[in-house]
Order: sequence, then structure tokens, then C-alpha cells
Amino acid sequence: MMPYSTREYRGVFVVLEGIDGAGKTTIAKMLVRELTEMGFKATYTYEPTDSEIVNIVKTNFNYLRDPFIDALTFALDRLIHVKSKILPALEEGQIVVSDRYYYSSVAYQGAMGAPIEWVLEVNKWALRPDIAIYLDVDPKIALERKQSTSSRFSEFEKLELEYKVREIYLKLASMGLLVLVDASRSIEEVYDDVRRHVLKVIREKSTLFSTPSS
Repeated sequence: MMPYSTREYRGVFVVLEGIDGAGKTTIAKMLVRELTEMGFKATYTYEPTDSEIVNIVKTNFNYLRDPFIDALTFALDRLIHVKSKILPALEEGQIVVSDRYYYSSVAYQGAMGAPIEWVLEVNKWALRPDIAIYLDVDPKIALERKQSTSSRFSEFEKLELEYKVREIYLKLASMGLLVLVDASRSIEEVYDDVRRHVLKVIREKSTLFSTPSS
């Protein structure tokens, strides 16, 4: 049976969420780099992964773009991801920083028409992170930032859809499932906020996780 909480592990599980262009990947890699410099064992990972199940569905059924198929595909990919990479790292006492997690499924597949409650139920087994941070930015700003970069899932980068996605993310934040950070500011300002929240969680978990001196 999958655990629902990371409390029994020495490691810390951090999730960064937001629409493409919010700065998730940049912030996540900055965080892993600094934590490593501080003496922690830190690992960057992301979802959806490059697993065979994701590639098969994307390659052979991309024309369907069905939110129910997507939600189930990403949930299976997530199960493999958690069991093969996230849990082993947490058991070793590492800090795992994931660029997206099940909240993305709730937001994106929810925006495409799948009931939010159903997507949450499909992911009910998923390991709960120690902290999940939502980087909030207006979709117009986010898409402007993405103009010069490629995306693995460009089919989701439509302004009308992104506004629906943002609305769901804000709802999850209002439910206390995500910590909201204003990502419309400079990358340095956003990173400072994220860093503060993450270090606070690490310190609070100090009874299970020994924090090196900075």
C-alpha cells in the first residue's frame, strides 16, 4: 500500500506547480543547486516523465486529447515515478524537488473537462509532498515568456485553456493544497520566496532530517 505522507522518511519532498512560463523549471533547478551547495543531497525531477506509457499515449493517441485518458495515463506514470525514483530518494534522506506533480493533472485535465473530484480520486494514493508551491502568473505573461522556448506539451499552451488552468490552481491554493507565490515578479524575487518556504519546511522537519549548517 502506498503511503500518503512523507513523515516517515528522512527526506523532504518539494513540488513546484504552475502553468508553462511561470518559471517552475528555472526555480526548481536553482533550488536544487543551492541546497546541494548547502550540503544537502538534492534531486531534481519532473512530471510527466519520459516513461514509455506517456510516450506511447502521446505518440499514438495524441489526436484524441481526451482529459480522462490523459489523467489515467499521467496517474500511472506518476505511480511508476514515485515508486522508482521519489520514494528511494526520500528513504536515503534526500530533498526531492519535482517540477509538477498530481496538482498539474487536476488543473489541466480539470480545465479540459474531467471533474476535479474524479482526478483527485484517481490520484488519492499519491504520496503527499511536504510542501507544494504554486507559482502564479497571468497566462498572457507566461505565454510571452515561452515564445522563445520549446515545450513537450505545446498542445496545452492555449490562452483560453491556461486561464481555466489558472482558475483551478487558485482554487487548490484556496483549499490549502498549494502555497501561492506571485510569479509575475523577477526570477530573483520569486526564488527568494520559494527558498524561504522550502527552508522553513526543512527546519520544521529537523526531528527527522538533520539540517547542515549554512
